[in-house]
Amino acid sequence: MSAEGELFLRGILLGLAVAAPVGPIGVLCIQRSLAGGFWTGFSGGIGTALADAVYAALAAAGFAFFVENAGVAGIWLRWIGAAFIAWLGWRTFTAPLESRAAAAPKTGLPLRLLGVTFLLTISNPATILSFTALFAGLGLAENASLPTAAAAVAGVFIGSLLWWAFLSGAAAAMRQRINDEWKRWINRIAGAVLMGFAITVVL
Repeated sequence: MSAEGELFLRGILLGLAVAAPVGPIGVLCIQRSLAGGFWTGFSGGIGTALADAVYAALAAAGFAFFVENAGVAGIWLRWIGAAFIAWLGWRTFTAPLESRAAAAPKTGLPLRLLGVTFLLTISNPATILSFTALFAGLGLAENASLPTAAAAVAGVFIGSLLWWAFLSGAAAAMRQRINDEWKRWINRIAGAVLMGFAITVVL
């Protein structure tokens, strides 16, 4: 197998590993999939996968130094991201179930959710450092070239998409088996978890 093919496969595993830990995006993806179905939740995963690919590309290009020296800018990004997560959590916790159900079929919702999750993910620039360390483990640091870097970044994007497709599909499959009272409690729990994540971002 070529170096590019090997790094592509390793990038897929890396994308899966980065996306799999449950965080605010995962909670939002599950909640939206239960409310609006597979594509509603998966659109949020696409936004996250795009942001992961952007940060993976920056890491592959050697932009980790930017984060290390970001200083005040990095702090502001963390606070903005935390405020955004807290707002989403409060909205999820307090909005009536009927209004969310009515909003789910709207054409613009998946696109809005894609934008929201992209902004949430991109507001954590420290992710570049994580990708830099992981890319070093993949051997990209010793074999840095445009084809190998592109293969690794593409793998990260595909791996992340695979995880979000699985998570959205699993949640959407349970949608018809959960009654409104369960959905109401799931939304409350999801909202509380999102607000909790917002607190941990700035600690």
